[in-house]
Amino acid sequence: MAGLATAALIFCALATAIHLITIALALFRVLARTKRREPESTPVSIVRPVCGIDHFDELTLRSTFELQSDSYEIIFCAAREGDAAVPLVRKLIAQHPHIPARLLIGDDRPTSNPKLNNVVKGWEAARHPWIVLADNNVLMPPDYLDDMFAAFGPGVGLVCSPPVGSRPIGFQAELECAFLNTYQARWQSAADAVGFGFAQGKSMLWRRDILDAVGGIEALGREIAEDAAATKIVRARGLSVRLVDRPFEQPLGPRKLRQVWDRQVRWARLRRATFQLFYAPEVFTGSFFPILAGVAAAANFDVDPLVALTALVGVWYGAEAVLASVAGWHLRLMSPLAWMTRDLLLPVLWLEGWSGDTFVWRGNDMSVAKGQEISQSPSHALAATSDR
Repeated sequence: MAGLATAALIFCALATAIHLITIALALFRVLARTKRREPESTPVSIVRPVCGIDHFDELTLRSTFELQSDSYEIIFCAAREGDAAVPLVRKLIAQHPHIPARLLIGDDRPTSNPKLNNVVKGWEAARHPWIVLADNNVLMPPDYLDDMFAAFGPGVGLVCSPPVGSRPIGFQAELECAFLNTYQARWQSAADAVGFGFAQGKSMLWRRDILDAVGGIEALGREIAEDAAATKIVRARGLSVRLVDRPFEQPLGPRKLRQVWDRQVRWARLRRATFQLFYAPEVFTGSFFPILAGVAAAANFDVDPLVALTALVGVWYGAEAVLASVAGWHLRLMSPLAWMTRDLLLPVLWLEGWSGDTFVWRGNDMSVAKGQEISQSPSHALAATSDR
């Protein structure tokens, strides 16, 4: 029993140390911002797929027209003329005649990835050698392009940003913030800080020639997830993927628990299918097992288990609160409850990631094993959106 208690204590200590290290690395990233000089000198094409209307779409799409740059064009992409987002896009274009912007409509399907299919026409129509692919629910700050280019240094082949959840309405949306912010964005920022950045499809800044050299944007369809394909393509060329210092917001609005859970299962299965070696240890990245191990070991070291529980909860979630506060990410009184709920769900989510190959994406049944849709619904075009 003493040996088991010692092993449990060591595991708890290592996991807690890693947690605090990732917090420190993420804090370093958000505090050490760099600025690019003269960002207006680089022409950029911004390609944004749209489909349907979400709670904050007008806010996020309008932000595309409000950037601190006078040298960019906007290309919106929709799969069909009757899409609910089309009137909104046309209204925004009419309200900002000084910004070169257009809407392309078409449902070509050169890959098995519906979202990627929606942006192919925008990539091909882009006039500039630098291209941003940005989901419709990304809120672009005025210095959005500055921050993207600031990270594009020597040896970099792609700059991305994970989403940071903001403006949640209801506890379900708070739970999604808990997954997105001090968990997923933290781990991605920490990995990037030690030179192991990987792509995230929400915002991507590409140099056009990098993708054109491997067959164009359709090359991102080689994997079921275009960000996984992007990571592998860039690394194969001896280049690195970098993240911006401060991730960009994704306003959430109201969420249903089923939406949140299905999205997390989809991401888990995509990670397992595309980077299985890194997915395997994810089950230990939350607080559940380390705190359980620490409490179980406490009595063998003459420590009150309740005291151990209180101390570990304080350390784990106090550190997350510091990160959220310093980074300016969403933080409310109920945030710790959302973080605890997330960590209780993580082991179940991890098992779900292993348990199947299918997921539902905007009414389409997809398979990570086959890398294709396994059933087509009349709403096929609705999959070509940013809900990833």
